Amino acid sequence: MNISNRTSAAVQRWPLLAAACLLGLAATLAGCAHTGGNGAAGASEPAGIQGETDARRRARIRLELAASYLQRGQAQVALEEVHQALAADPSYADAYHLRGLVFMAMGDLAQAEDSLKRAQGMKPSDPDILHNLGWLQCQRQQYAQADQLFDRALAVPTYAARSKTLMSQGLCYQRAGRSEQAEQTLLRAYEIDAGNPVVGYHLASLLFARGEAARAQFYIRRVNNGEFANAESLWLGVKIERQLRDLAAMRQLSEQLRKRFPDAKETRALDRGAFDE
Repeated sequence: MNISNRTSAAVQRWPLLAAACLLGLAATLAGCAHTGGNGAAGASEPAGIQGETDARRRARIRLELAASYLQRGQAQVALEEVHQALAADPSYADAYHLRGLVFMAMGDLAQAEDSLKRAQGMKPSDPDILHNLGWLQCQRQQYAQADQLFDRALAVPTYAARSKTLMSQGLCYQRAGRSEQAEQTLLRAYEIDAGNPVVGYHLASLLFARGEAARAQFYIRRVNNGEFANAESLWLGVKIERQLRDLAAMRQLSEQLRKRFPDAKETRALDRGAFDE
């Protein structure tokens, strides 16, 4: 399997990736905070936001509910709440933004793109919208467009989530088969946020796929020694330690995988000895 296909499969299985690659709005609204024009979350104001119209207040409350439903995996209910928000205030850019995220969660990329582009038209410099639209274009294999959108988000001086955009851009380079650029971009993300397990995992996966097991070992060990180790990261660790002939480390990771994730497909692959699948 080539690097791009391996990465695409890994993206689908890693449970933290969706949250990591879709930025800002859902978490902000679920926390009852206001999203400003630059995409940064401000302080929560339960009694209403200064200067807010009644229509915007009603729309915001609906959108907070929608974000909460989306985070709980109830995308259809979230979509109904977004529609109520837009009925109250059709000029609410954040509602189109969240509608785009809901459609992405539902797998409807065409409607997601339409919603995110409408939001971006209203707030052209919002880095969260630019990021999420870039990730959508990556999923649609529109890699040049995705790259431009990620770069525009990164160019916003006040943007606080640079590491996540670099991570997403790196994963998009991987999907496009541009492994050298993927490595450099993921390394930049790692420099900013070395504790992010998704960045560490994908760096290790990329390096291992290129035959650089010793370098991959450094990153995967940090992931597996932390609280976010999962079946996939442990399985990658097993394969890396096997490649490096560290049998003690391989046995330790194998035991963890069997004990913590007995029903995972990675555990079944371990039991079959399917190290090269």
